[in-house]
Amino acid sequence: MTGTGASYAGDPERGTLDKAAGENFPVAPFFLPRAWRADLMAVYGFARLVDDIGDGDLAPGGADARLLGVPPEDAEDRLLLLDAFEQDLNRVFDSTPHHPLLRRLQPTVRRHGLSPEPFLGLIAANRQDQLVSRYETYDDLLAYCELSANPVGRLVLSVTGTSTPERIRLSDAICTALQIVEHLQDVAEDLGRDRVYLPAEDMKQFRVQEADLATSTAGASVRALVAYEAQRARDLLNEGAPLVGSVHGRLRLLLAGFVAGGRAAIHAIAAAEYDVLHGPPKPGKGRLLREVGVTLRGEG
Repeated sequence: MTGTGASYAGDPERGTLDKAAGENFPVAPFFLPRAWRADLMAVYGFARLVDDIGDGDLAPGGADARLLGVPPEDAEDRLLLLDAFEQDLNRVFDSTPHHPLLRRLQPTVRRHGLSPEPFLGLIAANRQDQLVSRYETYDDLLAYCELSANPVGRLVLSVTGTSTPERIRLSDAICTALQIVEHLQDVAEDLGRDRVYLPAEDMKQFRVQEADLATSTAGASVRALVAYEAQRARDLLNEGAPLVGSVHGRLRLLLAGFVAGGRAAIHAIAAAEYDVLHGPPKPGKGRLLREVGVTLRGEG
């Protein structure tokens, strides 16, 4: 991420797109064809902005709300902003959207014949975040990931012209895993937003209370719980990894980067001895490159 809050306020489009550098996985790396990079960045811009709306992380100044036609007095109303964003999404398919990130998305949608469904899923996930802050079971969390994460992988397959039912299944496993890993990295941050993505039934099994997540250092029970959820994410990554071998060329390297990003993040969590409460463990570039090699060789 580059720039300052002030520059983001003056250019919300650039401020949102610049956040790609902070993700666990490569968004649109240099080795891809230019057209793919443009389309993937357009998809990322949509996904990042809808998450920022849902998390209350929009640039200061209310520029995004103004672009979406939301009055200044309602600029903090996330559900209203999400409704306005969905209305602007509809314009992508039948007229001219107002927000520059959606105007950027429109040629991608037309070029690849993308449907509204995956975009609507991402909006629905962020609506759910305003209404649901705890998940009772792992299956409940998987259902949330079906909205919050899996549409992104499906869009990548559509943009690159490689979508098949089996690839969608494998992609869903990878995307769900990446979402779970992000939740593990952000336990403390999410709790600050009054959200807990650790399933309640698992917390009960490991004798973890919410108060245990509010400390600066994780105790043994929290570490055991995080290790348990990390293994679930690792298993999902391994389940989805054959997606990499099902494609060729530069797309294969891109998908390997997604899997490797998740594996490297899990390694960073393990290296922190599963103590995620003092800040999100982040992998170094060296570890990420090693994981890319492992993934391309079909190991791991």
